[in-house]
Amino acid sequence: MAKKITDKVTWVGKVDWELTRFHGDELSTDHGSSYNSYLIRDQKVVLMDTVWQPYDKEFVTRLQQEIDLKKIDYIVMNHNEVDHSGALPELMRLIPDTPIYCTAKGEQIIRGHYHQDWNFVVVKTGDTLPLGDTTLTFIEAPMLHWPDTMFCYLSGEEILFSNDGFGQHFASESLYDDQVNASDLLYEAEKYYANILAPYSMMASRKIKQILDMNLPLRMICPSHGVIWKKNPGLIIEKYQAWADAYQEDQVTIVYDTMWQSTRLMAEAIAEGIRRVAPDTVVKIYNAAKEDKNDILTQVFQSKAVLVGSPTINFGYSYAIAGILEMMRGLKLKNKKAAAFGSYGWSGDAVKLINGHLQEAGFALVNEGIRTLWVPDGKALDECRTFGEEFAKAL
Repeated sequence: MAKKITDKVTWVGKVDWELTRFHGDELSTDHGSSYNSYLIRDQKVVLMDTVWQPYDKEFVTRLQQEIDLKKIDYIVMNHNEVDHSGALPELMRLIPDTPIYCTAKGEQIIRGHYHQDWNFVVVKTGDTLPLGDTTLTFIEAPMLHWPDTMFCYLSGEEILFSNDGFGQHFASESLYDDQVNASDLLYEAEKYYANILAPYSMMASRKIKQILDMNLPLRMICPSHGVIWKKNPGLIIEKYQAWADAYQEDQVTIVYDTMWQSTRLMAEAIAEGIRRVAPDTVVKIYNAAKEDKNDILTQVFQSKAVLVGSPTINFGYSYAIAGILEMMRGLKLKNKKAAAFGSYGWSGDAVKLINGHLQEAGFALVNEGIRTLWVPDGKALDECRTFGEEFAKAL
């Protein structure tokens, strides 16, 4: 069902309550998501973005209930990953000559996905599209989070269409930020940033500065996923400024896997030691084999330091820890410290190998880590507590 945002702008997207995994199985979406598409009706009519391919026919049918498709003068594609461009083939089958406005990279990606010679109009930052009383201004935003991404600003209505920027995987039948649980919304916005946009924080920081320097009146921010920032659009901009600037809170996150509970006992003893020295520091412990990987990465993103632990398994470490370490490397986090720990029976290679991966991921090692042979006894657990104390002091 279409939902009116202003006299000229209508939401015509799709709310996906069933979505639990995204980007294959790379990202958990515990609150579902939405694929936001917007219809702008002035003297000229613009359709901005479409929806994911599984909903293409549903999208086009509902769009036809809202408007005669032949009255659409322009299609604007801010980003062409399939969750935004997936309904293009079904739509273009009905209105094949409608011009598609996108960046140069956008045209390449659409051609690469759908292999069609549609009517592309390539735009760059500063180009405009007059619609009547309103005008669209295009703002390239490469690597937020694909090279083709752009934002659009609609003058007159004072709306920034930000595509994946400022988005959240958050399903809601309500359109706006003040109509949903604020805590859940901000967590999903941070989780989205941490898991998707964090590697491109430098670009995010520059793009936010560019937009602020444009001194645009801003009534609302309309992203491509989740709710619209209407009550206080400045809030999410401030959050992004903080998240993009080597973000950390007074938190230490301990991530471990365990075979026979020995490494778990070490993790808990290390946490006790940290709390002795830094009682105000938030300490969180996650079993990487049991907890959601993206929630763990969000906690790592929040933290000033992490400890990663695994038993030695076949001269290496566990499958779960290997996955988390690889995902941490990809996030390119800055200004965070780390150490490794783990139990072992004979070779004891895990701690050294984890240290290497932490360094590769950009973490500054506090020390060489700590190992415990077999099951930690009282003395070994005391050593873990001392290790935690020393780790906290080093922060």
